[in-house]
Amino acid sequence: MHPDQIVSLFDQQAAGYDRQWARTAPIRDCLYLLLEPLLAGLPEQARVLCVGAGTGQELAQLAGRFPRWRFTALDPSSTMIELCRQRASDEGFAARCEFHAGFLDTLPGSDAFDVATCFLVSQFITGADERTRFFAGIRARLREGGLLASSDLAADIRSPAYAVLLPAWARMMAAADVPAETIERIRAAYAGDVAVLPPEQVEAIIAAGGFEAPVRFYQAGLIHGWISRRQG
Repeated sequence: MHPDQIVSLFDQQAAGYDRQWARTAPIRDCLYLLLEPLLAGLPEQARVLCVGAGTGQELAQLAGRFPRWRFTALDPSSTMIELCRQRASDEGFAARCEFHAGFLDTLPGSDAFDVATCFLVSQFITGADERTRFFAGIRARLREGGLLASSDLAADIRSPAYAVLLPAWARMMAAADVPAETIERIRAAYAGDVAVLPPEQVEAIIAAGGFEAPVRFYQAGLIHGWISRRQG
């Protein structure tokens, strides 16, 4: 998907984004439940880069769980970032945050972060080389030994398993009151605008971006989650 399309898409969706996906929250909550113990060994005052922070859901979760961590929230949608900023203010952790509207390469400075989060972001980068450079850009922002927690849609779309999973995924969204037109738009996007790759290929792309072999710690339907350590 072209960068301008990504910005436009999420600018349009921002106002109703949390409400639209509210009934799928158990998927997200389980990801956080499994993620937190993987991050618990980080420094007490860890610095966290949230790539594609959206409305700030993981930011709020981690800020509540780790009260001395500091965060940089990054999202290409200025509308999403403003909602993220408002959430941080409402929930009382804005003083620990910096907010930046733009893509990763527009983030000023080169501070070394202890961990980066990147949830359901890289799937919108359809070129493998570009996706590798994206992960390399995250690696460049991490301190030596820093961690990347990421998730993406992943499946072998040519496999019999995908023929079972995709309709079930659509029914799950329908049961969660996601509008039918949104589901059809998502189905179409999976066929061309979103890089739904086999999990092993996503892992190879992350590794090629400068990380040790990613460890797959989570799967719910088509969503897979990985924890990866900066290499070298």
